[in-house]
Amino acid sequence: MEEKNTQCESEVEIPSVPVIQFYPQLYKQRYRFVEDLVYRYEPKKVADLGCGDASLLRQLKKLSCIELLVGVDIKDEWQNLVTLMPDTTFGFLELTIILYQGSVVERDSRLLGFDMITCIELIEHLNPDDLAKFPEVVFGYLSPSMVVISTPNSDFNPLFEVVTVRDFDHKFEWSRKEFQSWALRVAETYSYSVEFTGVGEPPAGAESVGFCTQIGIFRKNGAKAAESCASEQREQHVYKPVVTISFPSLQQEKYFKTTVVSEVCKQVKIMRMEYLRGLKEQEEGREPSNESDPRLLAPMLWEGQLYTEAEKARIEASAKPFSVKDKFYVPLQRLPAYVRLHHLGVSEERIRSVLADSGTLSSDGSAVAIDLHD
Repeated sequence: MEEKNTQCESEVEIPSVPVIQFYPQLYKQRYRFVEDLVYRYEPKKVADLGCGDASLLRQLKKLSCIELLVGVDIKDEWQNLVTLMPDTTFGFLELTIILYQGSVVERDSRLLGFDMITCIELIEHLNPDDLAKFPEVVFGYLSPSMVVISTPNSDFNPLFEVVTVRDFDHKFEWSRKEFQSWALRVAETYSYSVEFTGVGEPPAGAESVGFCTQIGIFRKNGAKAAESCASEQREQHVYKPVVTISFPSLQQEKYFKTTVVSEVCKQVKIMRMEYLRGLKEQEEGREPSNESDPRLLAPMLWEGQLYTEAEKARIEASAKPFSVKDKFYVPLQRLPAYVRLHHLGVSEERIRSVLADSGTLSSDGSAVAIDLHD
C-alpha cells in the first residue's frame, strides 16, 4: 500500500477546545473501519488478536465472505456465549468461529495462512519484552496477507480534560511519529507495505493532532507465495480452545430469508428514527441536519451509520422514505442500496417475495409500511 501521513511535527500546538465527544463512539468507529476493510478485500480467514469480549468478532460474523473467524485473548472471560454468538448469523459460506485462550506472542500453527489479522488497541497493553516478540510472531511466523493495528495517538491526548494515558493498563502510548517509525521498521523487516490512517477526527481548529486512534494497515509483499508456505510449517498447538461455533450457509433458503427480514427491519427502523428527527427539527424551525452537524464529525457518518462516499451516493439516488398519517413507508426500491442488503445481492422483487407473508408490505406491495410512532 501507499505510505501516507508519515511526516509528523515533533511538537504539536494544542488549541483550546471543548470536551471531546465522538459519534458514533470511538470503539464503534474502529470496528466499522475493520468491517469496511473486510467488505473491500473479502478475506475468508480472519483472526483478531487480543479480542477481549469478542465484540469485533460479533460484528465481523455478519459478513458473508468470511468462512473462519478466530479470536485470541490471554484472558478467558467469554461469558454468555449464546448471547455473544446468536444462531441468526449466516453467510454464503459455512462459518466457523473459534475462540482461543493464549498469549499473542506465542506461536500457534492453527493461525497460519490467514488472510487478515487484526490487533485493535492491543500493542499498548504489551510489556517491553512482549512488544519485542510481537513482530516476529505476527509478521514473521504467522505472516498473514494483511495486518491491521490500531493504537492510541498520544498527540491527541492534550485535548482530553485530564489524561496522561487513557487506560491504567497501557504500558505506553505512542505519538504518530513513534508509531509510524516502529511500523515502517516492521514493514521493512518482514516485507510488508504500510499505510497510515485513523478514526476519531479532532474538533475544528485542532486538526494538527491527527486522529484520536491511529491505524496502520500492513499488506504482505508477495502474499500468495506466503500462503503456500503455511502448510510447510511444523504444527504447534499452544493455545487452549475455549469454544467452537459453526453457522449454516445462506445458500439454505430459510436462513437467507431470516437474514433478509432481519436486515430490512433494522434499516427501516433506523430510517424511521432519522425521519422523525427531521420532522422534529422542522417543527422547531431549525434547518435539517447535514454534514455540518457536530454528530457527523466521524468519517463517513450519515443517517446515523458509517458509509463510504459511494455507498452514500447509491442510497441518496434511491426513492426516499415518506409518511402518510400515522404510517411510515420505505420504498422497496431503496432497500437494496443499503450496504448489507447490497452485499446479499437482493433485488426489489426478491425483497418483496421474502416479505410477502410478513404483513409489513404496503397494500400495493411497493414499500415496507410500519407505524410512524411506536
